[in-house]
Amino acid sequence: MPSSLPAVLRPLFRAVTYTRWLHLLIASVAGMLTGFLYNEPFFAGGWLTWLWMAVLPLPLLVLAALIPVVRRVEGLQAQLLLTPGPHDRTARAASGIATTPSGSWGERGRTAVWLLLRLEAGVALSALTVQLPLLAWAFTMAAAGHPTHLKGLPAIEAPHWWYGLLAPLPLVLLSAVAVGAGALMAGAARLLLGPSAAERLAGLEARTERMLEHNRLAQELHDAIGHALTVTVVQAGAARAAGSPEFTERALAAIEDTGRQALADLERALRLLREDAPRPADRPTLTDAERLLESARAAGSTVRAELSGPLATLPGPVSREGYRMVQEALTNVLRHAGPVPVSVRMAADADALELEVRNPLPAAPPEPANGGRGLRGIRERAALLGGEAETGPDGDEWRVRARLPLRQLG
Repeated sequence: MPSSLPAVLRPLFRAVTYTRWLHLLIASVAGMLTGFLYNEPFFAGGWLTWLWMAVLPLPLLVLAALIPVVRRVEGLQAQLLLTPGPHDRTARAASGIATTPSGSWGERGRTAVWLLLRLEAGVALSALTVQLPLLAWAFTMAAAGHPTHLKGLPAIEAPHWWYGLLAPLPLVLLSAVAVGAGALMAGAARLLLGPSAAERLAGLEARTERMLEHNRLAQELHDAIGHALTVTVVQAGAARAAGSPEFTERALAAIEDTGRQALADLERALRLLREDAPRPADRPTLTDAERLLESARAAGSTVRAELSGPLATLPGPVSREGYRMVQEALTNVLRHAGPVPVSVRMAADADALELEVRNPLPAAPPEPANGGRGLRGIRERAALLGGEAETGPDGDEWRVRARLPLRQLG
């Protein structure tokens, strides 16, 4: 569209002007079809025909509005023809027009009002689309000296050249009415076919869930990949310092196993990003915790584990999040204290799951008690499950302790 055009002419060069025009013209088809049931009055000609088209379909449209899927059909038409721009998922969501079936009597009522409004506006615009160009043609013929007698229009018995000055006016009027009616119908569609309060709330909850899922995914990647890289670095350094072929062989095997598990975690995360989300059962749980303990041992740490209670029958969310919490705690040990002795306790009973990881304090504190992404992630995971977590020095040891309640998930 040329930018040098006056603002009043620009709508005539926009595709949406004509798609909206088409949307309104389609509405008059219902009047034409029902008009065939009443042959004589419908074919009386002139404005009476248009009046019948605007009246006859009204009962049928009210009944149609009671069918839930009609709201979906009307919403899709309105999105495609009344709203400009691309029609991808984001644009459709931003159009303010719903495409879901009616779920309440209120939505059926608004759909009925929309159908009636669309019919009346469509018939009116259809009548003008037919009659005004005919009037412009009649003025043109009268300016050329020919009398005109068109059905439904005033007869011109005395032609004169000055009728040529009037010839453009019907077309200008038609264009203005089409642009204005299209804009008004787009606004009415957002009002009458827009999402209800319940649908807006559901959409907000869905967006919130996606944001939470993305945050959870970021935490998963941090824990899984960070643990693998930390274990790999520590094992590689220990193997180089040991100078023992046997130790180096064990370290390389442990690095290979850790890397393979990290690739599996990464693949799960990528499937989630591609909206092909892995089943929760595919994620590791506390029954796989021995893998974490072995990787820490392979890095040179002496790990003493105390496991008690029915860990294999824990609720899925608790077991999966508990695994990640132990993983992050062991990662912090290797990253900040090195291959030091570590004690891990996992105890489950009917009320709660308790996790505790202890290691000797290094010369420099590993992280501030209230800082660090990994430790903060442990506390956030515990809070999401209604539990609590503590991280910080405890005497001459660094302690990570979490308690996750089970009764509310039972």
